[in-house]
Amino acid sequence: MSVCGTNGPVHGPVLPGHRVLVAIGASTGGTEAIRDVLRGLPPNLPPIVITQHMPPGFTRSFAERLDRHCALRVKEAEHDERLLPGHVYIAPGHAHLLVRPALQGYTAALSEGEPVNRHRPSVEVLFLSAARVAGPAAIAVLMTGMGKDGARAMLALRRAGAYNIVQDESTSVVFGMPREAIALGAAHEVVPLPQIGARLAAAVAERRRMFGE
Repeated sequence: MSVCGTNGPVHGPVLPGHRVLVAIGASTGGTEAIRDVLRGLPPNLPPIVITQHMPPGFTRSFAERLDRHCALRVKEAEHDERLLPGHVYIAPGHAHLLVRPALQGYTAALSEGEPVNRHRPSVEVLFLSAARVAGPAAIAVLMTGMGKDGARAMLALRRAGAYNIVQDESTSVVFGMPREAIALGAAHEVVPLPQIGARLAAAVAERRRMFGE
């Protein structure tokens, strides 16, 4: 279901050197959903940052499994590393993942601060950082998961001019986080899982045209 078209106005400035960025959040059922989305994506995409609720010790092997099956390079995020096109960065299970501005794009930052919405890593933390530093150059995807983590931050992303895609109920293992985002009016599109990759790629192409990438 399309809630709003992709051709609406973009609000807020993009700071010099900032590029299109993709941020993804998921919880229960998300490991399979993320795999399905990433597996269908081409390698020439902007940096993708992901928070999947997962205990410490499991995220590195999760990233390695994804890397073996994706055209994109997938790895566990490291503090202060530059976020590169064609790469996917998974939040480690012990820390929040944030995005920080850099001269030519973005860097990753890890924080062992208090849990947010009972989670560390938290989708809320990742999405809020993307809203602050990428604004209208951001594309966010919120997928299957219990609770509400990431929903309010997705609304902040929309208000900053980002474009938001939410997984639909029929393909979500748990329709908690997506439902909360939809209820807040944060979603531009509500999309079945098999279509998210194509819609994400289309949104990236449009944002790149908007910002001359």
